[in-house]
Amino acid sequence: MLQYCYISSARPGQPVDVDEILATSRRNNQQAGLSGLLIFDGRRFLQVLEGEGAAVRSTVERIQADPRHRAIVKLSERRIEAREFGDWAMACNRVADAGDSRNLASTVDALTEGVADANTRALFRSFARIDRAA
Repeated sequence: MLQYCYISSARPGQPVDVDEILATSRRNNQQAGLSGLLIFDGRRFLQVLEGEGAAVRSTVERIQADPRHRAIVKLSERRIEAREFGDWAMACNRVADAGDSRNLASTVDALTEGVADANTRALFRSFARIDRAA
């Protein structure tokens, strides 16, 4: 099984409908046997995908071609024995949904509880704690 993690920026001037992205992602990911977590803060996407290597790579190629993304940076790609981010077709949290950074941080902490890789877990937890007011 492959785990792929990336960060990207929303393309300026492109409307981002996260609900539409999630509906499409969940449908496609379920068909491909993928799971993962997506966090969107209004400017950046942080996502991890897990599943069979070919399905993950195909999905990453589709994301790279998506005009809503720019500056896509792979943060990690590694083999895993079992899913670390649960069996969700795509769990998601938007910073705006969390209300404040404490709610987002505790939500992300819970979603990443089972992540064995300390670096991946720290990445998501740090992202959730960025002071967006600055």
